Amino acid sequence: MSGFLEGELPVFDIDEMADHLLEQGVSTPPSELHGCLCGLLAAGGAPEAEAGLAGLNQALDLDLHGELAAQLMELYAVTALSLQDDEFDFLPLLPDDSSELHERTIALAAWCRGFLAGYARAVAMTGRQQDSVAADSGEILRDLAIIAQAELDEEAEEEESENSYAELVEYIRVAALNTYMDTGLAGAADQVMRPGDRQLH
Repeated sequence: MSGFLEGELPVFDIDEMADHLLEQGVSTPPSELHGCLCGLLAAGGAPEAEAGLAGLNQALDLDLHGELAAQLMELYAVTALSLQDDEFDFLPLLPDDSSELHERTIALAAWCRGFLAGYARAVAMTGRQQDSVAADSGEILRDLAIIAQAELDEEAEEEESENSYAELVEYIRVAALNTYMDTGLAGAADQVMRPGDRQLH
């Protein structure tokens, strides 16, 4: 149920989004917001854009509004499409390679924090028990909790650090896809088929 045409998905400017956040007095980085939206979807949160914004605000204790809110609802819809795409072309919203590695590492950790917050919020909203999380997804969540503490190793060689960063980005990309396929698809289907009964068992 999206107004986007294939091949015409909007591109989101992380710097522009950061400016909108500062205008609203919010210090949360854009990457953390995107991670949260991904976590909501991966845990079976409702696919409607308004539900995504509400879940984001609740998970991160925010009150985003105006143009920024509209942009984030659009981002939620686009993220849902990319997680469902057969080409697996989903990408986390992170600073590009022209940014300092230190800045990118901070954003990577923030994305993981956001994902965990969104996932936990969606689990609470859908009424599913945390212990019902698939084993693979549980392991991924534990890994993301570790990556959320990531810091740049100042003593490591630059090439080594760049390679490590690239590996972590690829890991969280695949982790989001796998968690969505594990839990998000089933959760979304359950909301459609059984809107009045959120407990599977």
